[in-house]
Amino acid sequence: MKKTVNIHEVGPRDGFQNLKEYIPLEEKIEIIDRIIATGIKHIQITSLVSPKAIPQMKDAREVAEQCLKKYPDIDLYVLIPNLYGAKSAYEIGIKKVSNVISLSQSHNKANINRTHEESLDELKKIKENYPSLEVIVDVATTFGCPFEGKFSIDQILNFIKRLYQLGIRTFNLCDTVGVANPDQTKDIIKAVKEVFVDCNFQAHFHDTRNNGIVNSIAAIECGIYDIQTTLGGLGGCPFAPGASGNTATEDLAYLLNDMGYSTGIDIKELIVLSKYQYSKIAGNYSGHQLYIK
Repeated sequence: MKKTVNIHEVGPRDGFQNLKEYIPLEEKIEIIDRIIATGIKHIQITSLVSPKAIPQMKDAREVAEQCLKKYPDIDLYVLIPNLYGAKSAYEIGIKKVSNVISLSQSHNKANINRTHEESLDELKKIKENYPSLEVIVDVATTFGCPFEGKFSIDQILNFIKRLYQLGIRTFNLCDTVGVANPDQTKDIIKAVKEVFVDCNFQAHFHDTRNNGIVNSIAAIECGIYDIQTTLGGLGGCPFAPGASGNTATEDLAYLLNDMGYSTGIDIKELIVLSKYQYSKIAGNYSGHQLYIK
């Protein structure tokens, strides 16, 4: 039997948030519609963040409401920065949210302007006030930080333990600046899975140094079957110097299908959509030009 890999398309949040020119609501919905039409069933559709912080997300509530109404059977989730975001998600009817906390103290401060203690306290409030929400913690800078460098496995385990004690059981290990390598990826994943045996782990690799694909494959080979990517590799962390580019959804899906993994994705349609997205909202299409016959 083929192993199934769940590709999580996070472009409507992670990709769009980096574009300065506002994308009209109807265009965002059209791209999400077409993403779902390719067979992708896991999508981070927006971020319930203050529009003062990220103007591109000023229509987040409308995006979420329309998508939930149209696609009740698709795994749709949003990123929330705080308790207010959790409240908004709950009111809209969203069942699953991602909350970002950086392993790096410095990046956590740069990214969300909080200390670790402040972030953990906010997470505790989210869990207490909205117990029905499924909360995934995106552990940013797991594989390295632009300010503090790389962390030991013990540091990673100790940090995840603090989140575990607050009731978190799903963790997304994020290579925020694209510094991971396959050996490091395997070492970290083996360690966390060995210690936190009742938890689910996801992975998100930036392609800053063209290692996004190989690190994703390394994670899959270690038993992580939920991988985040963005259509066309669009995006990157705006608060981490040098963190340009995500792993392209179409590149990873193509490779996995060719290796015999089951993704449920129509590769040809995905590539057509990637090119359309670039021509429509992100300038001339460049990169990731796969030719399928």
